[in-house]
Amino acid sequence: MTPALALLHTSPVHVPVFDALRDAHHPGFELRHTVDASLLERARTAGPESVADAVGTAVARAVADGAGAVLCTCSTIGAVAERVPAGVPVLRVDRPMAAAAARERRVVVVAALEGTVEPTVDLIRGAAHGRAPYIRSLLVDGAWALFETGDRDGYLAAVVAAVDGVRDADVIVLAQASMADAAARARTAIPVLSSPRPGLAAAVAAATSGAATPR
Repeated sequence: MTPALALLHTSPVHVPVFDALRDAHHPGFELRHTVDASLLERARTAGPESVADAVGTAVARAVADGAGAVLCTCSTIGAVAERVPAGVPVLRVDRPMAAAAARERRVVVVAALEGTVEPTVDLIRGAAHGRAPYIRSLLVDGAWALFETGDRDGYLAAVVAAVDGVRDADVIVLAQASMADAAARARTAIPVLSSPRPGLAAAVAAATSGAATPR
């Protein structure tokens, strides 16, 4: 029997996104979603380490329920989740995206939350393995307020406008999973990377094999 994959979200908007990716690329694979918006709220005000115990509890509960791996879809707390000793792979959704970006020379990280910028930049630098990509960040002013009010189209439009305004880059990284649809809407010729599809693929592989992905 193939083990299930548990997903830890900080917004309910991610549930249909990952279900759709599962249906398209991993049909029949069982996903179990846990949504806790308070984790991001607390991480934003007190720092990601402030939610370490709560994340550990959520991961332990998922493992006790039979999950073969756990995927954290929030970039802000992803590093905290990865450090949880769980007995099964615990992955952050943006690691495969960061590995792809780290192969390029000039990287622009687009984010809607300031607290997501540093973890994403650090992840890309760590994936560069001796290379030194030039990384700069772009915070989309006002985008997160649109997201919080449920204006998804306005949120994505703000992200797309920022992405299409980027110059002098080899790749653009969308720092948050909620930005993924902006990649298809952008008109830039610069490659735009988002995390949900490669992150889910890595987590499904980890759950199936029972082995953590390389870091």
